[in-house]
Amino acid sequence: MAINKPYAGPSELAPIIPLFPLEGALLLPRCQLPLNVFEPRYVAMIDAALASHRLIGIIQTAPQQPALTVPGAPDIVGVGCVGRITEIAESGDGRYLLNLSGIARFKVVAEVDSGTPFRQAKVDYEPYRDDFTPNAGTEAVDRATLLRTLADYLDANQLEADWKSIKDAPNEALVNALAMMAPFGPREKQALLEAPTLASRAEMLIAVTQMTMARTGGEGDGTLQ
Repeated sequence: MAINKPYAGPSELAPIIPLFPLEGALLLPRCQLPLNVFEPRYVAMIDAALASHRLIGIIQTAPQQPALTVPGAPDIVGVGCVGRITEIAESGDGRYLLNLSGIARFKVVAEVDSGTPFRQAKVDYEPYRDDFTPNAGTEAVDRATLLRTLADYLDANQLEADWKSIKDAPNEALVNALAMMAPFGPREKQALLEAPTLASRAEMLIAVTQMTMARTGGEGDGTLQ
């Protein structure tokens, strides 16, 4: 199967993928996540992915979760997002600089003891079938409230933004880009990832931002207590 093509559904993705546990990381479908990979085990992971399907599963660590773990490795949450390596460069000192393009979320079914230095897991994309359809549910997004909340947050923190680009962005790109860039903690990032619909992700962005501003007088620390 050609690699340089859109994936139409779960059956076109590998059922076993390498996992890249990153606390606070968020990758969403049709978004880009830049990575600077330098640990030997993850350099080996990139080499293996390039030699096969070019897929990497981004998933958060979860120190308080005893399930889904292997000895000596950090615990992980049960839901992540798979991305395809679409850009890669060698640094000259053993590192890889790359971009992952988000494809779809997945549930971890079970970790696989593959004998590799990096973790691998059998995953299920079926619960997130809608991720393969661009702009699914976009019409239900409360865009006006989202933009108003963003404007309030930027004003409270004396930040600037490219409002022309923001206003020109379609709902899916806007919601997912804001979710990835938002200065929230790992719990909030995971909740945004697991939001069942684009509209619910937008609602969560609005709610967390408003609560953060209310608690801190405008300047948020990005986490909920």
